[in-house]
Amino acid sequence: MTDNEPQAVKARYARRDTAADEARYSLYANAAALQAQQERLRAMARIWQAHGWSSLAQRPMLEVGCGSAGNLHDLVRLGATPACLTGLELLPERAAAARALLPAGVAIVEGDAALAPVQPASQDAVLAFTLFSSLLDEGYRRHLADVIWQWVAPGGGVLVYDFVVNNPANSDVQGIPLRELSILFPGAQIHSRRVTLAPPLARRLPAPAIAPASALLWFLRTHRLTWAVKPR
Repeated sequence: MTDNEPQAVKARYARRDTAADEARYSLYANAAALQAQQERLRAMARIWQAHGWSSLAQRPMLEVGCGSAGNLHDLVRLGATPACLTGLELLPERAAAARALLPAGVAIVEGDAALAPVQPASQDAVLAFTLFSSLLDEGYRRHLADVIWQWVAPGGGVLVYDFVVNNPANSDVQGIPLRELSILFPGAQIHSRRVTLAPPLARRLPAPAIAPASALLWFLRTHRLTWAVKPR
């Protein structure tokens, strides 16, 4: 493991085109992004309902790499209690954006997630959305997964949303196949489903066609939503 992976992540994000990212992920302007978010939310709700959770209220939940807090905001809308939510974010400008968006009760902690002051077995769910694909150092990736796993309470889990194939147009990320998640969280009970029609394809389709195409062309879904449960 190298100690400079967080700095390398900062450098990779600094190379990104902010304006292009905003357009690509805008839920208002980009129908493909909106469809992916809605599909993901439905899948999250189904996974947790199947897990026996009738409500998200009062459940301690944390997101690693929360960005500007879109996922945490979605958790609040799904009924999570703001005071029970925590976001960890490496980049100062994104942490500031998260604080501006979320209710005051949500805690946003800035810095290296591997060093965050989170108590062991304190979280019912830890979210890692497009997190591991952004960590190119295998040793650091496994170290962070070990740290995250310690935070999870027995019977809780890690919810991973990530793409499973490499992006030939972006060498700053790498796909995370399901077998790697089984290695990152050994002993976990894995529940996984394919989601998200390949974004380059989805962006080319007219808005009304995206959801039917995703259902029909399930084999062209490029991401997985995986619930890795810690045994009781």
